Amino acid sequence: MPDRDSYEPGTPSWVDLASSDTAASKRFYTGLFGWEWEDQPGAPYSIALMRGRHVAGLGGMPGMPPVWQSYVTVADVDATAVSVPGAGGTVVMPAMDVLDAGRMAVFADPTGAAICAWQPKNHIGSQVVNEPGAYSWNELVTPDIAAASAFYERVFGWQAVPFEGMDYTVFQLDGNGIAGALKPPAEGIPPHWMVYFTVADTDAAAATARELGATVLAEPFDIPGVGRIAALADSNGAAFSIITNAQ
Repeated sequence: MPDRDSYEPGTPSWVDLASSDTAASKRFYTGLFGWEWEDQPGAPYSIALMRGRHVAGLGGMPGMPPVWQSYVTVADVDATAVSVPGAGGTVVMPAMDVLDAGRMAVFADPTGAAICAWQPKNHIGSQVVNEPGAYSWNELVTPDIAAASAFYERVFGWQAVPFEGMDYTVFQLDGNGIAGALKPPAEGIPPHWMVYFTVADTDAAAATARELGATVLAEPFDIPGVGRIAALADSNGAAFSIITNAQ
């Protein structure tokens, strides 16, 4: 269901972009997805809107490589942070309040991929998902899926299940697929979480992205029963993927 008003603990719920040039990022994603923007008072942060509802965030990160970040809703972010070292991970940023929006922390799993935990207050996360222009999937790229899976099971309660017919792992929560994992498709790719956005036509969206200054990292390709996918780097260099779901 595209519209969301809450997320169960353990569910990926928000994505935001740490950008070295927020003005350029706004132009790019408005051109690609039609997003509108709501600047947050008292914070260097903007929220992207579709139909007046929250879909993603944008924050300035001068001097740092731009990156899309994934957030997982938790009931108690402080307790979640306490569990991270024992599960083999590292607390990168301790739990902190984000005004009246919520409370967050940033972790690195045992393989080095960073992920954020989110305890909501006034901000539940993405209010629109799984429709063109909205975020739809999170995918862990790591060379050690077993170590990462054990970590996420202890920290978020996920179960790692092989995807039939592919060298791919699906993370499940209460029997529902909520994220995926695969090994790096090429040498030299560091562990990271990839963010997917739904589009109506992958080929057309990839062409538009290129016109807006993006680099196409992986040309559109089909995964039977899943959809048509392309991987991109936006005009500032932040990697993300797009998908048209199989009918």
